[in-house]
Amino acid sequence: MSSLLKIFLLLILLLIHFGCSSSTQTIRYGKDSQTTPKQVTTQIGDTLIYDDSDEIAEYLDPDDIPEDKSTYDISEIMKKLEKTENLSTEQATAREMLLMEIIKYLDTPYKYGGSTLNGIDCSAFTQSVYYDALNVNLNRTARDQFTQGKVISSKEELRFGDLIFFNTRRRVRPGHVGIYIGDGLFAHASTKGGVMISSLDEDYYSKRYMGARRVVDDDTF
Repeated sequence: MSSLLKIFLLLILLLIHFGCSSSTQTIRYGKDSQTTPKQVTTQIGDTLIYDDSDEIAEYLDPDDIPEDKSTYDISEIMKKLEKTENLSTEQATAREMLLMEIIKYLDTPYKYGGSTLNGIDCSAFTQSVYYDALNVNLNRTARDQFTQGKVISSKEELRFGDLIFFNTRRRVRPGHVGIYIGDGLFAHASTKGGVMISSLDEDYYSKRYMGARRVVDDDTF
């Protein structure tokens, strides 16, 4: 066998060997050979964005608040509140300021992560109202706001201005927050109806009520 023929046969064997063997396990199993970027935890509005391995991926678990929009007359509510007896001038002023902020946001559409009149989520609503009306700093998420202030153990103890919380998510508690304004009513940013007034007596909210927190002094309102 000539030298040229031997060299030719050797080249063929080498080509067969490298052609049939996968250079990497990635190619063999049809996987992308690029390294997957590391997931990062970031703050986006009303929640945290977790990596896929986190057991509480809140952004994948939206609440299921009813689509029906409540139709409570805020002017009638204010008239009732104005008739409340034994309020000092300071208390009446604080109550009026909080109500004015709530009214300012009424009918603002819900926007996940939003915090303006163009769109706002539930905890940004409570945070903005309290800061703009009374210069009170609330945490950004419903879960964190649930850790603030004085625990109100029963609905019978609720007072104007208390933050009230609801279990509206499967894996995150609380999933929703609003501001109690008396007479069994509360203001909140609903995912379906935007900023609105609802009743604690409504079946949906009554079943999911988790508790309340008083984030100002007892005699503020």
